[in-house]
Amino acid sequence: MAVEGGMKCVKYLVFIFNFLFWICGCALIGLGIYVLVQMHNPQLFKNASTSGAPIVIIAVGVIIFFISFFGCCGAAKENYCMVTTFAVLLVLIFLVEIAAAIAGYVYRNQLQNAFTDSITDGMSKYSTSNDTAKAIDDMQKDLHCCGATNYTDWTKYDPFKGKTQVPDSCCRKISLNCGVNPTNDTIYTVGCVQEIETVLKKNIGIVAGVALGIAFFEVLGIVFACCLMKGIRSGYEVM
Repeated sequence: MAVEGGMKCVKYLVFIFNFLFWICGCALIGLGIYVLVQMHNPQLFKNASTSGAPIVIIAVGVIIFFISFFGCCGAAKENYCMVTTFAVLLVLIFLVEIAAAIAGYVYRNQLQNAFTDSITDGMSKYSTSNDTAKAIDDMQKDLHCCGATNYTDWTKYDPFKGKTQVPDSCCRKISLNCGVNPTNDTIYTVGCVQEIETVLKKNIGIVAGVALGIAFFEVLGIVFACCLMKGIRSGYEVM
């Protein structure tokens, strides 16, 4: 009877865990969307290195969202196969997240290069694409930055090539032709790559907190699932 009561407790814990796990999946989806929004315009950041990370986060969130189905149904029906599938998928997701974290740390410098390449590519198309020009202007207004590395980058691209002028979106107080003959007092001189890195560093605590919370629940889920698998396989009745 004591074992039966213990297994009943594990069964309920699996239900509770899967509800929390479902919330974690929603949190990951929200986090991925948040990162995409922080990166501003996806048309500007077309590089796979810059857009890939939030897309992977969203994809993992969707997978976690559906994996919780196996845990709930497996626990409710006391189905060994479904609980096993849930545990295996959970282990795989956990390993993928560890691999992604390691890869993100190893290739962190390449992300900076990817941002620089994306922004400079957009600057080169500033005079030929209205959509790209709007994306660049919106980014500079929102981040209070100018150019990729600094405001002098604009002297390399049309229509500012060879001129002492930058886009009006670089101005501290925007007005028509305020970018002509810029000074440190009238425009933002810091490059957008540096400002993007600053934004990401400010939010790294949120990302790390969510990631650690999800990892904790995943480990709990694996432990509970293994306990329930053992109980079902041993032939104990779980009510």
